[in-house]
Amino acid sequence: MKFDVIGDVHGCFDELIELIEQLGYRFENGLPVHSEGRRLAFVGDAMDRGPKSLAVLQLLFDMQDADILHYSPGNHCNKLYRFFKGNPVELLHGLEMTVDEWRQLEKGQQQQFKNRFLRFYEALPLYHRLRDDLIVVHAGLRQDMIGQALSRRIITFALYGEITGKYHSDGRPVRGNWAKTYNGEPWIVYGHTPVETPYFQNHSVNIDTGCVFGGMLTALRFPELDICQVPSKQVYQPDRFHQYD
Repeated sequence: MKFDVIGDVHGCFDELIELIEQLGYRFENGLPVHSEGRRLAFVGDAMDRGPKSLAVLQLLFDMQDADILHYSPGNHCNKLYRFFKGNPVELLHGLEMTVDEWRQLEKGQQQQFKNRFLRFYEALPLYHRLRDDLIVVHAGLRQDMIGQALSRRIITFALYGEITGKYHSDGRPVRGNWAKTYNGEPWIVYGHTPVETPYFQNHSVNIDTGCVFGGMLTALRFPELDICQVPSKQVYQPDRFHQYD
């Protein structure tokens, strides 16, 4: 099967629909269908920061109900899950925008949406091995982690990437470049770290091109390794993009 893997959406619903249609999908009963049988996959972080997080999530809920969803959860997904579970979570880094959208719903709709998101998240695998040669994960996966029993170390890596414990002067975390030493056979398609253009390194590619920061929303067509993009409708924030060494 062939896949079209979409980078971090972060509430950019209009750009998402435009990209899906540009990829050749049409919507039938609200679901994306491709004439050649291609399937969509997502690197996670559907919500937060952008203007229409609930609309993005509703599309994903519908795809999950139809058993056509391939979505790897990101750190923002995990944080919203913990919020809805009642854990103490700071409403920062865009979560406050998703929660504000949610709080504008009627009380009954709020409860319904919360319960649906909890079911959505709990059904997601940490990462998807969609083919022998394709893994979709949010922030990364080292070759020694592939196929291993899940541990806190692997979960943290998949959600946050290579954590250094250091921070830039503007508060952004300093992230290690795990892809530089990746020597696995499967392609790892991931996001999490916004970059101006897709970052190919060994058998890996970062397709988070910062749509919510005014960049592009990107899809990787697999196995062709073609890039498909639509421009963001958000304000461009050049300081939010990472430069790899």
